Amino acid sequence: MDFQYFLSLLPKIKAATLLGVEAHLKMAPQDRKIALENTDFKNVTPKLASVLMLLYPKDKQAHLVLILRNSYEGVHSSQVAFPGGKVEQTDASYQQTALRETFEEIGIAEHQIEIIRDFSEIYIPPSNFKVFPFLGISHNELQFIPDEREVVKIIELPMAAFLQDSILEIRTIATAYNPQLEVPGFNIDNHFVWGATAMILSELRVAILDLP
Repeated sequence: MDFQYFLSLLPKIKAATLLGVEAHLKMAPQDRKIALENTDFKNVTPKLASVLMLLYPKDKQAHLVLILRNSYEGVHSSQVAFPGGKVEQTDASYQQTALRETFEEIGIAEHQIEIIRDFSEIYIPPSNFKVFPFLGISHNELQFIPDEREVVKIIELPMAAFLQDSILEIRTIATAYNPQLEVPGFNIDNHFVWGATAMILSELRVAILDLP
């Protein structure tokens, strides 16, 4: 997708009514659907986090940046994710969290990013996080500086590939809580992207594909 063409879509994306849970569930594992249905949110005090869906031009084509996280003790170890992380007390807003974490993890400063809008928040039962996604753009090609402690690899996903049905897959994987879990996801740069990241990607994908 030509980046200038993507920029022409932004007014419609800003005005679009997001599908939220409906879009998320398109890429949710079956056990995630059950967990969400059985969660009493009145009795849940989640940890809070923000992520950034950052689009930018590369060779004049629109790209979305993702990261492969380092291995660590936690349910999201070694997974493909958006730049982002936990809300800190010093953050003025969820948006500020996303911008701060993006700079810390991939070296893109706040002044290089224009926030377009927020997307639907999502709750992640395995880690008890509520995540607030934001869509942002940079008008210039980017030079990433990954934090070696947190980021193993930068993944630059062309939007043209992201919007193709061929990127969608269903796989059976092993997790810490289920040895054979059938999950929908995205095949991105030979990585299978599933769970919360896939669910957030689903809302972005639906929002673009459903534009009038």
